[in-house]
Amino acid sequence: MNILIRSDSSSQIGVGHIMRDLVLATQYPNDTIAFACQDLAGNVIDKIPYPVHILKSNDSSELIELIHAQNIDMVIFDHYDIDADYEQHIKEQTSVIIMSLDDTYEKHHCDILLNHNISADKNRYAELVPPYCKLLCGGEYTLIRDEFKIEKSIKREKIYDVFIAMGGTDPINATMKILSTLSDDLRICIVTTSGNPHLIELKTCVSERKNIILEIDSARIAQLLHQSCLAIITPSVMVHEVLFMEVPFIAVQTAPNQEDMVVYLQQEGYSVLKEWDAGAIARFYNA
Repeated sequence: MNILIRSDSSSQIGVGHIMRDLVLATQYPNDTIAFACQDLAGNVIDKIPYPVHILKSNDSSELIELIHAQNIDMVIFDHYDIDADYEQHIKEQTSVIIMSLDDTYEKHHCDILLNHNISADKNRYAELVPPYCKLLCGGEYTLIRDEFKIEKSIKREKIYDVFIAMGGTDPINATMKILSTLSDDLRICIVTTSGNPHLIELKTCVSERKNIILEIDSARIAQLLHQSCLAIITPSVMVHEVLFMEVPFIAVQTAPNQEDMVVYLQQEGYSVLKEWDAGAIARFYNA
């Protein structure tokens, strides 16, 4: 098939959609993959190892024209600004197979729906998708990058006390708030991307504290996580990777769309915070 993945990244959107789409793309080794993205500020289009069609807008007519021009068989939507009406219009105008990625239980007009979160409950989609829609929900469909699978088989020494990853772009600057509460006695590893709008402030802070390393656009996140005693992360896709690597963690909510994962993690007894506070690490180790 000719498969088109419609997704975006930016300083505000983050990079999570693109990153999981790249993992999903590997599930189609015998098909032709391309992406359709808007050229938004702070995007990671240059990290996509497939052809990328640049869209001027999120207008459906532009996408329909591209689908016809490229003879697309299936479109994968991973975008919060594309709804069921948009999907239905695409379907009516092109007859493509539509797969929708969803993690907030929204209504979709699609042939396949993928919610790869460990918290996913397919029963909640009963009234949200067409009756013919194939539901792929839960941990058995979780998208784990190959680098984590390879890394887990390697024996590593723990050289960091704390690993911090507050999303690819950290739009609310949660990393700086966390750092302000952590002791200089801790060995700290921070990972972020060049799309982080607070990068200058973060670099300045790190340059003044010799106990911290900062990795930007790192190709060794799995290794850094593996070498850490505790991870401080968002309750997002990163949870799957941290659980896979069996690293203890504290999840800190930074966006409304993380609520479902927050509830799941709380029910399972994991450490979850609605907001970071100075005593979080002490409570974690004394729990």
